[in-house]
Parts: sequence; C-alpha cells; structure tokens
Amino acid sequence: MIILRLMKKIVAKIIRISYRLAYRFIPIDEKLVIFISFHGRGYSDNPRAIYEQMKKDPRFSDYRFIWFIKNYKKKNIVIPGAEVKEYFSFPYFYYMSKAKYWIINCKMPTYICKKTQQVYLQTWHGTPLKRLAHDIIAPEDATFYRSGVSFDKMCESYDIDVARYNYMISPNKFCTEVFQTSFQINRERLIETGYPRNDFITNATAEDVIELKKKFHLPLDKKVVLYAPTWRDNSYVAAGYTFDLKADFKKWKDILGEEYIIVFKPHYLIINKYENDHSLDGFLYSIPADAEINELYVLSDILITDYSSVFFDYAVLNRPIYFYMYDIDEYKGELRGFYLDIYKELPGKIYEDEKEMLEDVRTNVYDYSYLNVFNDRFNSEQTGNCAQKVIDIVFKDVMS
Repeated sequence: MIILRLMKKIVAKIIRISYRLAYRFIPIDEKLVIFISFHGRGYSDNPRAIYEQMKKDPRFSDYRFIWFIKNYKKKNIVIPGAEVKEYFSFPYFYYMSKAKYWIINCKMPTYICKKTQQVYLQTWHGTPLKRLAHDIIAPEDATFYRSGVSFDKMCESYDIDVARYNYMISPNKFCTEVFQTSFQINRERLIETGYPRNDFITNATAEDVIELKKKFHLPLDKKVVLYAPTWRDNSYVAAGYTFDLKADFKKWKDILGEEYIIVFKPHYLIINKYENDHSLDGFLYSIPADAEINELYVLSDILITDYSSVFFDYAVLNRPIYFYMYDIDEYKGELRGFYLDIYKELPGKIYEDEKEMLEDVRTNVYDYSYLNVFNDRFNSEQTGNCAQKVIDIVFKDVMS
C-alpha cells in the first residue's frame, strides 16, 4: 500500500511537470467550455445550472462542453450534450490548456496554469457564515486543512487562484463586501447576479416536489425534515474529514412521531458513512453526500442545520429553519469565527438542546419574521434567471 501511494505521487508529479512544460504550446479553442464542480466530485451546483442554461441557448449550439468528474465511469455518469472525462488525467490537463472558458465552483490547485486569453469564471459555492481565507481570525501557530499548512500558506493558495479569475460570482451585496476582504479580489471582477443553482429553487413547482420525492423513494404523505450539518475543520483522519453524529434519531422518531420523516444529508467533505439502524426504516433516509442538495431543499418542508451555509439558499423557499448547535461554545471558540452575529442575524432560533428543538418542530414553533428580514438582505438577487445573467456577462461577445 505504501509503495502504491508513493508510485501515485511520483506519477502525479511527472504529469504536473509535463503539463507546465507543454500547456503554453496547446492552441486555445474559442468554442470549448470546461466545467468542474467540487474538485470533480460530480455534476452539480452553479456550474451545472450554467451548463444547462447554455444548452438551451441556440447561440451555443456549436460549442463543445466537457465536464471533469472523478471515477465517472464507475459512477456511470452521463451528461446529455457534454463529454465527461476523468478529473486529474492526461485529458484533464490537455483540455484545461485548450479551453477558452473555465467554469468552476471551488479553489483550483496552485499548479494549474492559465493563459491570458482564457476566461476563468469562479462561481464559488455559498454565502459564508464562517470566515474565509484572509478574514479568518487565527492564532499565529494555527494550521489548516488535513495537510496542516500555516495561515500564510493557506492564504497564498487562495491568492494564486484569485489572480487567475476573470469573474467571480457574488450572490448578494454582503458577499460582494466579504469576498473583497477574504479573497482580496477587486470589485471589478465580482459580478453580483445571485447564484444560478438557486434558479431551480425559485422556479420549483408542486409537481417538482412530487417527482423529487418519487426519485428519492420517499413517502408522499409525510412532512420531510432535511438534516444537513456541516463538517468540522478540526475533525479529520488521514483520508479526509469526519463527523461525530450527535443526532439521536431514535429520539427524533419518538418525539416527531408518524407524521414526519428525516432526510439526512452529510457535507460532501465528510468521508465516514452512516449505516441506518433498521429500527428507523421508514423514518430515516440517508442520502449520499454527493447528491444534488437543491433537490433536497425543494422536496423538504423544514431544514435543520448548524454552521453550514445551506440556510442561505434554503431561505429562498420561505420554509422553517432550525439551528442545532450542540457544540456552539467549542465551535465559536476554537474554529474560524463567524461573519454574522448568530444570535441576532440567522433566519431561525439556535438550539443546544435536542429535545427542545424537536418539540418546537413538532408543534410548529417558528417565527417567520426571521425570513422576511433575512431574505431582503441575502436573497434579493435570486430572481429565477441568475444563470442567464451570468452568461450574459461572461459570454458578452457571443451574445452581441
């Protein structure tokens, strides 16, 4: 196993060196667009929404689209109208060098090279609650990620990527301000359009809800609670981030009763898996971490989360949001810190006690005035046509 890992590292290094030597000699294809979501984890998020909108537009009928996805053959991923190629393969480096347009929602590796003529749209993937990059308040000896890099090195990795951006999507005025300090990006490259992925949420119908429940094999006559906690920066093993589940789903079933079901969706960075207790069959439905969370938003009636930024998007639906922050003292004291005053600015009440929260869910205790104020501030740009707004800006030469 050790020898195999060493061989993989050597091969990867050879690939990167070869790429750096050769990329500038590969001619750019003006009608080639590549898409990457969450480092190749799947077909999702803002890049997916932009791609699907481009496919509807006849002006892009002669364009070539490529998605880079890890283990796409094993996952049996087929994307109508696009080619799918393996992430971090020889074709990956070749087409990164060749494509005129990059549409990506995550920080790219520092070894990626971009030509001046190429256009890099960084869509990002959420309005942040937790502080990002340069905005993180950390002691001098703090380290980041599983690799344990210093604060300066962590910021440098963002700086290298940000220098390559032509455009970065901002979903709201709050992010327009935050991104300028956290990513050290100038205002001119930020496009305040709202998130394309939320077009689906804004435009969803009652028929969509039924079809999605059928897709995930959920009962049609139950209230659906979506539980979507985030990852913890300080909880990991060699292979990835872990999460110590503090939800007692048997208690959830006892308190909520037959009227409800729980859909549990872990964060995509979490590697440990949870096996359903068969006594919870028909009540608890575990959804893979790489599932399209927008679909889960739409089919659910209630969201329970913690420090995840999912609530910014979910609020668009004007449905109740409960914050289960059982480790809040540890989290706010040891980890990154927050942009918002969580006791005053969240669209819902914070709970440290599981039973209290569940009783409020069962009895429909929720103050909707939270959502009115919150959406005015954070979701005014979610107009249902955000993907088209982005395309009109990034591809303005094509649109004219």
